[in-house]
Amino acid sequence: MTTYTTAFEVAVRAEATLGEGPTWDPATGRLLWLDILGARLHSYDPSTGHRTVRVTDQHVGAAKPRAGGGLVLNLRDGVALLDADGEGFRWLHHEPVPGRRANDAAVAPDGSLWAGTMRYDEAPGGGTLFRLTGDGSVDVVLDDVAVSNGTGWSPDGRLMYYIDSPTRRIDVFDHEEGAVAGRRTFVEIEEGAGFPDGLTVDADGCVWVALWDGGAVRRYTPDGSLDRVITLPTPRVTACAFGGADLTDLYITTARVGLDAPHPVAGSLLVVPAAGQGTPQPAFKG
Repeated sequence: MTTYTTAFEVAVRAEATLGEGPTWDPATGRLLWLDILGARLHSYDPSTGHRTVRVTDQHVGAAKPRAGGGLVLNLRDGVALLDADGEGFRWLHHEPVPGRRANDAAVAPDGSLWAGTMRYDEAPGGGTLFRLTGDGSVDVVLDDVAVSNGTGWSPDGRLMYYIDSPTRRIDVFDHEEGAVAGRRTFVEIEEGAGFPDGLTVDADGCVWVALWDGGAVRRYTPDGSLDRVITLPTPRVTACAFGGADLTDLYITTARVGLDAPHPVAGSLLVVPAAGQGTPQPAFKG
């Protein structure tokens, strides 16, 4: 039986062009999120309501905590490290490609960064998914992607879920020691329900996925059954992640880009309190 709910709160009212990439940073007790096309890195402390906004020099697809403090950034021209003081910056992997930008990224159980790219025109085959280690070593995992999006691992690390949005699929791979194999369809999103975008995996191994142009977040059980739908009043729902001190609140990012008459919450950071139980996410070892 599928449960439907419209329960949500506005955590941060904003007008992000392309809100994305919610990530809980346990070291600082902050929720990080992005406006990719606005080139802004946001942080939000739910215990105090304190917010910060940092303008980046390039479109930024993802920001993840580093094990030693600071952040790793998936930027238009490559992956860079930002020090904890917010001042020190250096490229770890610099690979500018005309017409291409960074998109979603995730940190694997072994501390490597799996970073996606896409062309601005979303041309098929124009994007990639690559694995980057702390010493800057790069392995291309997928080289024929249109819009590289949500990536996440099962609680035991043996499965990796992945989305190339135009396919309308969540795919799943077998994962072992930083390598994947056996790609297959986990879930296919039906026509008219939107496109799968960002995802997160909870402590029960259920996959939560945001639906671009679908106005919803769905949860699928490990066998691929749909068991929960959170419906939202704005269509361009981009990503979701668990946060808060106990990792039970589901944070959801949204976008305004391409909407003729955006809903008042479009571009805001939303939250569903006590939505489920997330798992601690590894920091990037670099």
